[in-house]
Amino acid sequence: MAYQLYRNTTLGNSLQESLDELIQTQQITPQLALQVLLQFDKAINTALANRVRNRVNFRGSLNTYRFCDNVWTFVLNDVEFREVTDLVKVDKVKIVACDGKNTSNAAE
Repeated sequence: MAYQLYRNTTLGNSLQESLDELIQTQQITPQLALQVLLQFDKAINTALANRVRNRVNFRGSLNTYRFCDNVWTFVLNDVEFREVTDLVKVDKVKIVACDGKNTSNAAE
């Protein structure tokens, strides 16, 4: 089973809203909608693991961190993101990191 983190992205939310609408109009069953979401989880995890090659460096002050159920969560303050010539500064960022090589223990 793949991580379900990306369901809360713009793309994931749009997909869920569309599926809900199709369920309400009885064009698909809730079971089919669940299968679509599970396929989305697999596809987005695979695409990000295999197709994205960009690297971004960042630096900031660590506010808090937590490690629970094989998931790291970091909250950083005054963060600078750098990609070659681009620089972006933000006041606060939350980073959630999961083991991409071991998705058999994925969070529900």
